[in-house]
Amino acid sequence: MVEIVKMPSVTKRDGSTEEFIPEKIVVSVVKVGVPADVARQIAKDVQNKLKEKPSTAEIRKLVLEELRKRKPVWEQDWYVYERAVKKKKTE
Repeated sequence: MVEIVKMPSVTKRDGSTEEFIPEKIVVSVVKVGVPADVARQIAKDVQNKLKEKPSTAEIRKLVLEELRKRKPVWEQDWYVYERAVKKKKTE
């Protein structure tokens, strides 16, 4: 028998919700230079820490904590990526 795991709903900045998709984390952290196998583990670790209906900001915070824990330069690379590619102001 196959167990179906329901992903939590994520509350986006505009108030809308969508299903949590771990692959979005994988793609984002690979873009800042994290190896794919480590990116998948980060996504899994973040998923395991999520509470019910997390916000995108909460997920981002968890991703940054995981990047910092593994290799601090990856966190800094994330900020560079956000400023350059996403045109987003960082904290």
